[in-house]
Amino acid sequence: QVQLVESGGGLVQAGGSLRLSCAASGRTFSRDAMGWFRQAPGKEREFVAAITWSGGIIDYADSVKGRFTISRDNAKNTVYLQMNGLKPEDSAVYYCAADIRRGVGLFRSPRFYEYWGQGTQVTVSS
Repeated sequence: QVQLVESGGGLVQAGGSLRLSCAASGRTFSRDAMGWFRQAPGKEREFVAAITWSGGIIDYADSVKGRFTISRDNAKNTVYLQMNGLKPEDSAVYYCAADIRRGVGLFRSPRFYEYWGQGTQVTVSS
């Protein structure tokens, strides 16, 4: 059974940091692009960041650029999202996802991602 399991969420004050992890099991994603998305109550799921299998190409949403860093450790089948300078508007459930089409670049639309984790809550207090 393929699983993506996020962890590292929590409650943090504005300006603080969190590091999210997404551990994969049941299948290796070392040759797949991976992404992070988030969804706040009453809002659509939105793109946060994505990374190619090699880490050679990375894309960020404008709202997080310069504050968030996506990375991966293919040996551990794990993707990370380091979040610094957190703002209340960053509060959401954060999901990791895998785009298993391979070799076609990075995409911001959730519809291109085949596998999803269950999400981890991030709450930023003002």
